[in-house]
Amino acid sequence: AMRVAQATGVTDAGRKRRRNEDAYVVDPPLFAVADGMGGAQAGEVASQLAAAVLRQSPGDEGDAEQRVVALIQEANRQIYERARSDAHASGMGTTITAAMLARDEVAIGHVGDSRAYRIRGGELEQLTEDHSLVADLMRSGRLTPEEAETHPQRSVITRALGTDPDV
Repeated sequence: AMRVAQATGVTDAGRKRRRNEDAYVVDPPLFAVADGMGGAQAGEVASQLAAAVLRQSPGDEGDAEQRVVALIQEANRQIYERARSDAHASGMGTTITAAMLARDEVAIGHVGDSRAYRIRGGELEQLTEDHSLVADLMRSGRLTPEEAETHPQRSVITRALGTDPDV
């Protein structure tokens, strides 16, 4: 069985943004990162809301994958409702990448362009595929990784929590 020996979380606004709209959950067996989007403080509200839903994660109902899906759908529902009912939060959303540890596996739920990686034997491997315009263009062969780095629409994501009733 897997055991979490040590866990930590840290976040940084980076070089481009004035505000940090990240939220994270380090609550074994659940780990997640969310990066909010939307005007004013709406992105921050969305990512914090997603993290709060995940922190209230239900017990052991279903397997790890079912639990991750249920949590992400509930976070989506709450963010979507808040965006509809609060003019200041209109149009807000957030990415989410969540990992739930089970006995001998890790279930990963993912929406947007936050990422999950595995480090094994000193090698870093990206486990999730970005839901973004440039990633879609790269997958279809219409854009090279080099072109993607400077593409004017490289920040456009194609899937997020809170923007549609279902995710």
